[in-house]
Amino acid sequence: MAAERNEPLRLGSTAPNFQADTTKGPIDFHEFIGDNWVILFSHPEDYTPVCTTELGEMARLEPEFAKRGVKLIGLSANTLGSHEGWIKDINEVTGSLVEFPIIADKERKVAYLYDMIDYQDTTNVDEKGIAFTIRSVFFIDPKKVIRAILSYPASTGRNSAEILRVIQSLQTGDKHKVTTPINWVPGDDVIVHPSIKGDEATKLFPNLRAVKPYLRFTPLPEID
Repeated sequence: MAAERNEPLRLGSTAPNFQADTTKGPIDFHEFIGDNWVILFSHPEDYTPVCTTELGEMARLEPEFAKRGVKLIGLSANTLGSHEGWIKDINEVTGSLVEFPIIADKERKVAYLYDMIDYQDTTNVDEKGIAFTIRSVFFIDPKKVIRAILSYPASTGRNSAEILRVIQSLQTGDKHKVTTPINWVPGDDVIVHPSIKGDEATKLFPNLRAVKPYLRFTPLPEID
């Protein structure tokens, strides 16, 4: 499993490849991505309370991601055996069924590769041996490019609706040459991309509404 990282990951970076054991068998990450969007989300340890609720909710929403061509994959800094026991708890507590793979990253190699660890030190742990913070979400497109990154402290549970909204925004922007404004949800007006000028803009978006020359709204058909 690769552990070295040559440069910090930023939006637009290629998602580093790695090989790892998961609860669904060994994977090569780039092969796992294939031609899909992927959300990689991480956890510092098994049997942690906030993470338990998060994994259950992601499992509940997995069909919503799947119909948008998005594969989910989790990571936790523990062993496969521990993951398997924890999944039983998650299913019991949340009423969901965790079916997506969870990477076994006991040595925190993938966490280090993906810049998830505070201070970039795999030995930086709390008094219980739990690493800081390994609570990141990576949105990776079919070209294996990192399009968005969210990171959370251990005390703050992630917002699953926002994770789904970010995917919807990215896919909408790619398809229609638009950007999405504050608090956008599918069905709201979008913003015509600044690179689309003049006649091309009005041809593509006949209902374009220019508030300012740099701020042009347009409706789009609602996506699922």
